[in-house]
Amino acid sequence: MSGASLAHNALVANIIMELGPRLRERGCRIYPSDLKVRQGSRFFYPDVSVICGEPEFHDNERDVVLNPSLLVEVLSPSTEKYDKGIKFLTYQQIPSLQEYLLVHQDTALVEIYRRHSAGSWLYSRTDGLDNALTVLDLELSLSQLYTGVLQS
Repeated sequence: MSGASLAHNALVANIIMELGPRLRERGCRIYPSDLKVRQGSRFFYPDVSVICGEPEFHDNERDVVLNPSLLVEVLSPSTEKYDKGIKFLTYQQIPSLQEYLLVHQDTALVEIYRRHSAGSWLYSRTDGLDNALTVLDLELSLSQLYTGVLQS
């Protein structure tokens, strides 16, 4: 999404700063929104992508990946319906995807979908700056995530 709000960009930066170093220790890499993800004939630019292990590419250009473990979308009024609808339905078909985070930018609220078993996803939500959620078995504090975004 080009021309994203200051809050949107701050959330993406905070996610990358908080998770990046800890994920790297586990053989995972975190990428901002310029990394294209493909599933079937659809292509997307998630706000944040995490790949654990070696990336699998669509072709020799090596600019489209097929195997994210985590995808994050920061919601805005213009994208929320799409991110929760057709985009998530498509993301569910990515075999490597384990978690999908939807981060609200106007309130401290993160919705997470976790792959549970073949074809099923578990939904949970965490809200409030005093709370934390688990992302790829790592704790992520909402107060850290929303630093510089929301007034305390």
